[in-house]
Amino acid sequence: MDANRRQSGIQQLLAAEQEAQQIVNAARAAKLARLRQAKEEAEREIAEYRAQMEADFQRKLAESSGDSGANVKRLEQETNEKIAQLKQQAATISPEVIQMLLRHVTTVKN
Repeated sequence: MDANRRQSGIQQLLAAEQEAQQIVNAARAAKLARLRQAKEEAEREIAEYRAQMEADFQRKLAESSGDSGANVKRLEQETNEKIAQLKQQAATISPEVIQMLLRHVTTVKN
């Protein structure tokens, strides 16, 4: 009986070892599946974040381009106003300058 009991104990140990090996294999497979799922989720989140950042960048780029156009128009308007102002000032003092130049040219000094 002692041999039977020993044989039975060995069989139980082998069965327990096989069961433990199956549990470990199942845990490994579940871990790998979860890692794959986490990787896919992370890649999806990264793609969403990248798309959001790209959209923000494009929006800001469009805004700054629009601002550049507005700035150019504003500068052109200011420049045209300055030119008109200078032409008006020149027209106002032009007769005086002509008179002064004629006086100096026609005046003979001894």
